[in-house]
This record gives sequence, structure tokens and C-alpha cells, in this order.
Amino acid sequence: MRIVSLLPSTTEILFAVGAGPQVVGVTFECDTPAEARERTIVSTTAIPEGLPPHEIDAFVSRAVAAGEDLYHLDAGALSALDADLVVTQDLCAVCAVDVSVVDDALSYLGCRAEVLTIDPHSLEEVLVSVGTLGAASGCGDAAAALVSALRGRLAAVEEAVRGAARPRALVLEWTDPAFAPGHWVPEMVTAAGGTSALGTPGKKSVRVTWDAVRGSAPEVVVCAPCGYDLDGSTALAREAIASGELPHGVPVWAVDANASFARPGPRLVDGVEALAGILHPDRAPAPRADMARRLR
Repeated sequence: MRIVSLLPSTTEILFAVGAGPQVVGVTFECDTPAEARERTIVSTTAIPEGLPPHEIDAFVSRAVAAGEDLYHLDAGALSALDADLVVTQDLCAVCAVDVSVVDDALSYLGCRAEVLTIDPHSLEEVLVSVGTLGAASGCGDAAAALVSALRGRLAAVEEAVRGAARPRALVLEWTDPAFAPGHWVPEMVTAAGGTSALGTPGKKSVRVTWDAVRGSAPEVVVCAPCGYDLDGSTALAREAIASGELPHGVPVWAVDANASFARPGPRLVDGVEALAGILHPDRAPAPRADMARRLR
């Protein structure tokens, strides 16, 4: 089977379940595992490089309002790969190529590849998607073993924080402007033994005012801006601290959002474990230095 994956998360899952040799095409963002960078890149972004967060937000807002695509699909590269399966999403037009774009391209090219849409909104749905991709790629047993291991780790965190006070934690999915968390992120806070100060599980992240941020009375702030690694998140968190907009005296952490918060793949469990260490240092191991960094 020849697979084109148009999501960094599904690329990661496919490699994790042993289907990596079948993956022939990926996006420009697919960087985990490193081997994925050796595959043909079939989609790129329309967002100019080097923009600061507020300009990225403005660009995305204008494009969405105008009905413009934020990602470019290389139809020629897709056709040349002769894929049997194309994995895409219908979850967030800001995150990756939309399924409608893929369907139109395949129809135009006359390709008969199967299109598999992966749209998890919760931790449970992320785990289910691992099984779905395993079954689609012929790696069902490995996928089942991976899901079992991930569930075991989540259960271990739940046991570690059982009975502890649940501090109010605010995870910021963007910092300029501020965005409250959505989809699986509020659930990650709950799984780590906290209470999500803003955001609704299973729903999209939403723009909020800094007054709302302060009014949510967080006991800890975690900066996890979508699309940023730990160093990038650290820089944006420091800017937010310097602006004076964050609640005074509250601990502030930066995390590797790309690795363990923004992408709905196996490493979300790493994110839950890191949050548990942040919220309950007396009950859970400290987060790894390459995953989280306390700034205040």
C-alpha cells in the first residue's frame, strides 16, 4: 500500500504502528519521526514565513473570511505518487489541507485513492484514530498494542493524582491575541489532575480578552501556542509576561506545543504527563527539560 499523509499527527501515528515504509508522501510540517522528512512533500502553507503571532492571526483571519485556502496541495506530486490511501482531516482549516481540497484534486487528476478523514476532538477519539489508521494500513495489532500502552500511562497519571486538589490551569493556545484551549487540551488538564480555567472540551479554541484570562483566576499558566516548539513557546511566554497581561504572581510555564499539545497523536500522553508534573510536583515526575520550562 502507498499512503500519503496530509497531517503531521497521522504521519507520526503511521510510523508508530509500523506503517512508515508505506508512507510515500507527507506535508512540509511532518517532522516526526525524522525519517518522515525523507518522503515527498505534497503540501505547503500559504502563510508567509517569519510573521509574528499577531500578524499570523491577522493573515489567517483575512484568508478564512475570504474563503481562501491556507495550504497548497501539489496535485502533480500527489498524482506522481500513485497513492492507494490519502489521509486528511476536516477538523481545522488552519491546521492542514481540508478534505474537500483533496477530493477535488483527486477528482481532477482522475485518481482513485481512498480518502480517510481523521477528525479527533478528544483524547479518546485520538486513541480511536490510532486504531483506525492501524486497521487501514494493515498494522492493526501494532496499533492495538500502542493504544493499550497509552491507556496504561493515562491510568498511571490518574492514579498518581487521585484525591489531590485540582489547581486551576490555563493553557494558552495562542498569545497574541490570547486564545483559550479547545478540542482535547482542556481534557488533558483534567487528566493531569487540574481544572481548565478557560476553554471547552471538544470545541474549537476561541479568542479571549486578557481581562477574561485574568478573570479566570488561574493558579498556573501554560503557554502552548499552536505550531511552536519549546524555544518558540518560551519566547512568546516571555513576551506575554513582559506585557503585564498575565495574572501577577502566577507561575508561568512554556511547553513544546507541536510535540505534545497541538498535534492529536500519541505524544498527547507525554503532554498529560508533563502537565501532571507541573500541577502536582509532589505526586508526579517533573516534566522533561525538552518538553517544558518554567519561566516564573
